[in-house]
Amino acid sequence: MELSLADREALLQAKLVLEHPGFLARAAELLGHPIERGIGNLPPTVQQAIAKATETTLKLGLTVAVASLDRGHAAPMRRSALVWHRVAGGVAGAAGGFFGLAALPAELPISTLIILRAIADVARSEGENLSELEPRMACLEVLALSGGQPDSPRSAETGYYAARIGMAQSFKKAVEHVGRRGLTKQVAPPVAEWLTRVGARYSARISHKVLAKAVPFVGAASGAAINSMFVQHFQDVARAHFTIRRLERAYGAEPIQHAYTELQWRKLGGDTPSA
Repeated sequence: MELSLADREALLQAKLVLEHPGFLARAAELLGHPIERGIGNLPPTVQQAIAKATETTLKLGLTVAVASLDRGHAAPMRRSALVWHRVAGGVAGAAGGFFGLAALPAELPISTLIILRAIADVARSEGENLSELEPRMACLEVLALSGGQPDSPRSAETGYYAARIGMAQSFKKAVEHVGRRGLTKQVAPPVAEWLTRVGARYSARISHKVLAKAVPFVGAASGAAINSMFVQHFQDVARAHFTIRRLERAYGAEPIQHAYTELQWRKLGGDTPSA
């Protein structure tokens, strides 16, 4: 079945988002500082703190996703909701910017829960039924699908589907396990494997954010701006991801993946893409 013009345009827009370098490029533009080069220079103690905070946060996020993300059927996305999540993220970021790395264990769970709530709103607006377990856990999966790397604007062309395919089996097993047995205090191996995969990619984004805040003279105000961009980044990725899921429900997964791969454009941010 041929994609309608509207659906083809939606797929084009989703691909543009998923192939854009995303948050780190925005932060670098805001700060006027080549922070991309400093990711590997974060001290081991900071990287360990990020990893530990990420692990704790994702376990909390999974509990929220399974138990209490806004459930319900499709609903229009309200602009006020988009703005509210960014403002809330900015408030959390202001506190993080004021107290620095020491605030990370407290700030990261708050920021992530705000992001998950924003993702859930986007998912509902794209027709996901959040009364079902799989779409709710898919909201958490968005944290691992956050687009390309700054050194290669086209890296997400394969990166998006590579990430989904790489996590597909662990995601399926985690959903099945939680559906049968629920969540326990001790995270079961199928769930732990999936969280590890999500965490490996999400912690990279956290590192970007920490590094952006580590730039000299970044305080509460810039911390708020960085966190607002962080929330917006995941809103954009969620819109692209759940648009693709919506199209997959309508046309089938393989045809949409093929159409996504075949889409081409002459210049990102310039000429209109063409198929």
